[in-house]
Parts: sequence; C-alpha cells; structure tokens
Amino acid sequence: MSTTLPILSLLETRVLGVLAEKQRTVPDSYPLTLNSLVSGCNQKSSRDPVIEASESEVQAALDSLRGLSLIVETSGGRASRYGHNIEKVLHIPAQSTALLAMLMLRGPQTAGELRINCERLHKFADISSVESFLVELAERATGGLVMELPRQPGSRENRWMHLLCGAPVIDAHVPAGAASAIPSGDVTVGEIAALKANVAKLEAEVSELRAMVVRLCAELGVTAE
Repeated sequence: MSTTLPILSLLETRVLGVLAEKQRTVPDSYPLTLNSLVSGCNQKSSRDPVIEASESEVQAALDSLRGLSLIVETSGGRASRYGHNIEKVLHIPAQSTALLAMLMLRGPQTAGELRINCERLHKFADISSVESFLVELAERATGGLVMELPRQPGSRENRWMHLLCGAPVIDAHVPAGAASAIPSGDVTVGEIAALKANVAKLEAEVSELRAMVVRLCAELGVTAE
C-alpha cells in the first residue's frame, strides 16, 4: 500500500501508540488482547489527553487500522490478539516508531522530553540523535509524519507533534509562538466526551485550589485577591 496515509482519528493513533509501547515494555503480553488494549488506551498515567474509550470504539479503531494494514490480528487461545505493523507500512526504523509512539500517547513534546519518555522503548544516545530521527520523519519524500511547532513564549526548545491526525490548525488570533496544535482530523463522540471530562476535572481542581487559597488567607488574616 502507499505510505501516504489518510488522516487518522485520535483513538486510532492512541491504539497504535499503545501497541508500539507495550511491545517494548511488556513483551511477554504482546500482541495484546482487546481488553488489554482498551486498558492501555484509557490509562491515566503517561497519556495526553486522558480518554475513556469503550471496547466497541477500540474495536472499530482496530477494524479501520486493519484496513490500512497497520494492525495485524492473530488468533489462538481464547481471544484474538493485536500487534502493530508501523515499521513495515511506513518504512521507518524502530527508533522512529518509538518517537511516533510517544507523540501519539503524550502529545507535542520537545526533543529532550522525547528522549526521556522514550527510555523504555529505545535509549537514544543524546538529544541530537533524537533530533536526527525527527528530521528524517519530517522530511520523508512520501510525506512528513511529524513537524516542529513554533516555539512557545518562555520556552527554550521547540516542541514536535505527529501529523497522523492531520496538520495543526494555526489560529490567526493567537500570538506568534503560541500556535494551537489542534489536529484537523475527525474526532469521535467518545473522544469529545473524554476531552470535556478532562476540562471538567481541571475546572474542579482549580475550584479546590481557590478554596484552599481563601482558607489559608483566612487563617493568616490576610485578604485573598
């Protein structure tokens, strides 16, 4: 098949990222069952954004990815198991797969962050090694798989993001250097619900912090502004 892929959904990239991650971190359990894959997609740690995908949604994502040859299904035992086929389909080395997996699981990151977060998948010698593989992914003749984002105000390094969900939408009203990295791909109802849940959680945490500040100010006899 062509190495130019259609735009994937957030959940489809999450499935691919989980499979690539677990292949390295829990090789004895890989390929993964559907149940294990759902748990990996909904994992609360090392995920951005945190989502709550149902078994049927993950199965639908698997079916779509299988149509693109990105998923390999094996049968045997009591349940089907699933593995990724990223390197063969995209013609990239294992090091690049590790970087893509971290970007799919954790969102935009700097080369330094990627080096640390990829530690269990592949140990890069230094940041320049990470950057070399990122540049290769960005400058592929068949189409870039990652891109470097504009530097954020106050940051020393630029972040990188994957392009499997489409190119980011650059908001003309956002100041230079603070471009929005929102993918242009379609988002499922489940993914929207997960994002809304994350926003509600953050709002609740902010309310708790405000209440804590008010309480501390009262104890100290100062006025909260």
